Amino acid sequence: MEVGTAELIPDREDADAGRRTSRLVGGGSGGGGNDDDNGGGGGSDGPDRSRPYSYTESQDDVPDKSKFVAWFLLVVVLMTFGGMIGAYVVIATNRAAEWQPFNLPFQVWVSTALIAGSSVTYHLAKVALFADRFKQSRQMLIATTVFGAAFISSQILVWLALVNRGFYMQGNPYAGFFYILTAAHAVHVLGGIIALGAVLLRTWNETAFGPELVYRRNLARSIGWYWHFMGGLWIVLLVLLGFWK
Repeated sequence: MEVGTAELIPDREDADAGRRTSRLVGGGSGGGGNDDDNGGGGGSDGPDRSRPYSYTESQDDVPDKSKFVAWFLLVVVLMTFGGMIGAYVVIATNRAAEWQPFNLPFQVWVSTALIAGSSVTYHLAKVALFADRFKQSRQMLIATTVFGAAFISSQILVWLALVNRGFYMQGNPYAGFFYILTAAHAVHVLGGIIALGAVLLRTWNETAFGPELVYRRNLARSIGWYWHFMGGLWIVLLVLLGFWK
């Protein structure tokens, strides 16, 4: 009995030493299913769920369809207004007898201030969204929507002021271009307001994780391209209609 006992003790010590060595090396996916310290044997093979979701690590996992839609729309808008602006420049250069420019109503400058303010508030909204300040982002998006609606309202006031002054599309190509260019721009701004509603609904819930957070940021970035583009386009139209007559 004493001899048998003396042979069993080294075997147990060798087994314990082998387990300690496998822990230090970190090798093996088996690691002993009954070993409580190992937690089922080797956690290095599975995903690390203890790390928080990171935008930079997971943005490639979520397809950014909004980016391609935004670029497509920008190309379409650019081609549409490029054609109309080209026709305006040609006719204005020819100086036809029917070409009768007029001074722009003061409501045009109100419209300019409104759309410039909307670009500022949208930029602040996007910055707050990327910083996970969802309440501030929602407030700035609401302000941007209000600015956009006020811009369209100011355009209606511009058209009414021109009608009261006796300027119509018929018989005056300059007036016709003014109505067409500003109306087309207002329609595109209205489309941007509808897109703003999509971002606003996404940010209404302040909690966002994983793909939802990535999608929310991508959508805000893509719509921001469109919105700022419409603001820049309005400046081009203002210079064209106000100073190139």
